[in-house]
Amino acid sequence: MQNLGKLMETGEVTVIDVRTPGEFMGGHVAGSKNIPLNEIPDYVEDFKKHKNIIFCCASGGRSMQATMFMQERGVTCQNGGPWVVVNSKL
Repeated sequence: MQNLGKLMETGEVTVIDVRTPGEFMGGHVAGSKNIPLNEIPDYVEDFKKHKNIIFCCASGGRSMQATMFMQERGVTCQNGGPWVVVNSKL
């Protein structure tokens, strides 16, 4: 996740925060998008259009679920773990 900020600016990486909207409002990675875990299945085809997606959440559990779900469907993505860790890479 080196140079994450630059990759996000150029659209090469999309950060998706799978926490609830309330959790997201309490703090999140700048430039990330909030899509709660239960809505992730609705975005399979959309995510296939992206070069790379990094999922994050509060502790890494929900983002791992989202990552595994999407990878099984052919989406290029990775688990970033806790949003504060992803945020520290900016």
